[in-house]
Amino acid sequence: MIYVDGVLFPDENSSSSLSSSSQGSSLLLDVMTHSVIISASDSFKNLEEQRVTESSTKDRYVYIFQREYAVVNPALVDFVGMDEATTCVGLVIRNRKSGVTSIAHMDSPEVVDLGISQMLSLVMEDDSDAAELDVHMVGGYEDVDLKNATGGDDYAKPEGYSFPLCCKLVESLQKRREKIHIQTLFILGHNTKLDAQGNTCPIFNGFLVNTSTGTIVPASFNRSSRCPDELVRRIRVSASFDDPSWKGKLLDTYDTKTDRFIIAPCSWTMRLVEYVWELNQLPDEEILVNCSTSPSAEGPDFIDNERRIWKYLLKYPEWSKTFPKRQPRVFERTANGSWNFVF
Repeated sequence: MIYVDGVLFPDENSSSSLSSSSQGSSLLLDVMTHSVIISASDSFKNLEEQRVTESSTKDRYVYIFQREYAVVNPALVDFVGMDEATTCVGLVIRNRKSGVTSIAHMDSPEVVDLGISQMLSLVMEDDSDAAELDVHMVGGYEDVDLKNATGGDDYAKPEGYSFPLCCKLVESLQKRREKIHIQTLFILGHNTKLDAQGNTCPIFNGFLVNTSTGTIVPASFNRSSRCPDELVRRIRVSASFDDPSWKGKLLDTYDTKTDRFIIAPCSWTMRLVEYVWELNQLPDEEILVNCSTSPSAEGPDFIDNERRIWKYLLKYPEWSKTFPKRQPRVFERTANGSWNFVF
């Protein structure tokens, strides 16, 4: 159940209906045009983007990559965040009573239903019907003309990438029995600007959540603060598409109770390694076209990140070298806030 400004949504004045999933686009647009959501988007847009570096992370941080999620306890973690979202969407779900906060970097409608269930697994208390949940969404932009978007069951590519994902997110949240209060919906048109060449691109690509207060601000991270185990976690995004154990799921990454990163194993095939070898021969401009859903909106380090991933895969083509006996990679937080590889 979705609430906006404390009122169950949609109300009798809304054009959307839950009688069919084809109404997902109407539901999304109704929520986005609600006066409270517009006001919240305007306020978020006027916030200064916080830049997180390793030297600035004196507090206890948790960072997630694409297709990952994490549920954090405010007693153990001060801030949780993500960035690098273009057509992807960052989703935050926070329990008002306990402060337990879950975030995910959603990249496809296919992972939304199971992904939200994964996110809620440790956010909900015993009396889940009474729990009040605050939700924020940041990311996605108008990568296509939404006037021609129709919603529908298949979330097809002609609608671009951002719009089908946002439709699916709002639709899935609406169908949940939990009380979900939409606080921020900084997506699509709210999160779109023009670059110097006239291309649409996101205003913000990431955010940071204060787990104690629930406050969310725009944020970006540099390479040293996207940790731990950056390269392996990036590789899991591509490898998970061919690993049936992760079909329809978000990638397990962080253990809430122990405040440890437990990077769940993922296998990859020689087909992926061969494909990577071919990609690595391409010039930079072709890498953008072949490897990004938003070539004109990627950050300046996108190509370098891709080449570093490929270099790792070509050096370690057998996944068992990275995940021996298909065991996770475990990292513990040190006294100074960095992460130490355990096994």
